[in-house]
Amino acid sequence: MYDEEVKKLQEMIDDSSNIVFFGGAGVSTESNIPDFRSSDGLYQQEYRYSPEQIVSHSFFVQNTEGFYEFYKEKMMFLSAKPNKAHLKLAELEAAGKLSAVITQNIDGLHQAAGSQNVLELHGSIHRNYCQKCGSFYDASYVRNSQGVPGCSCGGVIKPDVVLYEEGLDSEVISKSIKAISQADMLIIGGTSLVVYPAAGFIDYFRGKHLVVINKSATAREVGAELSIAAPIGEVLGQIIVR
Repeated sequence: MYDEEVKKLQEMIDDSSNIVFFGGAGVSTESNIPDFRSSDGLYQQEYRYSPEQIVSHSFFVQNTEGFYEFYKEKMMFLSAKPNKAHLKLAELEAAGKLSAVITQNIDGLHQAAGSQNVLELHGSIHRNYCQKCGSFYDASYVRNSQGVPGCSCGGVIKPDVVLYEEGLDSEVISKSIKAISQADMLIIGGTSLVVYPAAGFIDYFRGKHLVVINKSATAREVGAELSIAAPIGEVLGQIIVR
């Protein structure tokens, strides 16, 4: 399956020396982390509040316990392992072919696979800070805490993830735009390109090869040279790094 598409993708990768990968939730579904917008994703499930409400800044402030109840169960997957997509991207970087991974995911699986230059647009579950004194706490501390995780100083711990109503980190934005604008190949994978401003970053691409690998159609018509409607791990797993 996808033999011709994979062959074409291989040729593009062989022809490129500065690849940037831009990915979303679909990159981690093959690691058994559910996405948000597919038919069985988080947004299709029934909750007292909508997921968008729960993972908002105002909900975190007003109902911290309710936030953490949802967050720990539905957004923290500490036993998840990198899949073929994560591993292949790390291999491409190690070979000097790929210069950056830009991700909307918060699971840390790109780093777990060995990727070094990972730009996390929406933060990470692995970084958590006390709102009062700034002390750092890892994900397992938060996951295993009873109710709202607290700091030894008495403050409330907040995950370093970008909630609805919060802005993206300006340094991460500028680094992402710079990486995309300098790339000769951009691979967009596992994202429906509906979340802004991140989806708009691809407008900065001026390189040679633009590829989309996503199981469902992307919301934006990006004018990709190659579009593959398949699980990204299945596709990238067939690529040979040379």
